[in-house]
Amino acid sequence: MQLRHWRNGLTNGLMTVYALVTLYPLFWLFISSVKSNEEFYSRPFRFPTTWHWDSFSRAWKISDMGTGMFNSVIVTAVSLVLTLVVGALAAYVLSRFQFRLKWLVMGVFLLGMLIPIHSTLVPLFIVMNKIHLLNTYGALIFPYAAFELPIAIFILQAYMNTFPKEIEEAAFIDGMGYWGIFAKMMLPLSAPALSTVGILAVLRFWNDFSFALVFISKPALKTLPLSLSMFATGYMTDYQLTMAALAIAVIPTIVVYLIFQKSIMQGMVAGAVKG
Repeated sequence: MQLRHWRNGLTNGLMTVYALVTLYPLFWLFISSVKSNEEFYSRPFRFPTTWHWDSFSRAWKISDMGTGMFNSVIVTAVSLVLTLVVGALAAYVLSRFQFRLKWLVMGVFLLGMLIPIHSTLVPLFIVMNKIHLLNTYGALIFPYAAFELPIAIFILQAYMNTFPKEIEEAAFIDGMGYWGIFAKMMLPLSAPALSTVGILAVLRFWNDFSFALVFISKPALKTLPLSLSMFATGYMTDYQLTMAALAIAVIPTIVVYLIFQKSIMQGMVAGAVKG
């Protein structure tokens, strides 16, 4: 009994240390955002002597973060919906249906996870230029969804494979069709997997810089990462405003994670079928 007590105490202690180490960069970011440039260089790991709260308003105004955040919200939201809808439909077909060359279709989707995303920038730029898609939301939405679909299908299919066949058979007996099963059973039961895919997708869409830099040149369509780059030039970087802008930009991702973390932990299919 005493050994178990010490073991639990050691485990809790190690987890606490790990949590503090993980959260420290975020804490350092917010502390650095209220420092002056002089203190950032001279006292990088200490609390500021003077708290410059005006850094947030200055960073928001100078970089026009309102426009960048608005565009990032639109691009991220539409890309996320497209990824989840298409990914869930494809995963449902691959998980519950048998057809010829199914292994080939699955292989093509899995192959998408092996393609280096940034190696496609030049070909995509040429294609989008020919179809006049540059400097539009679609120039970001379609590549984002396309590159996120392989991992989304992989996660959702693996999760749907755990669903017992009995729940579908019972639904068919009650007169429910394939679309009804997908919308009323598969999607609700897949909420934890959808939340996982959603968090991964939002983080990738929200933080992407390279695609936005190459495909977007209009200031009115710039996303949040492009706004953050305003504070760095070839000669110097204004760390005071950079840290303040980063602190503002990271808040939405924290909120998204806090909203979906409960769904990720839940095992919603546990006990769906007894016996």
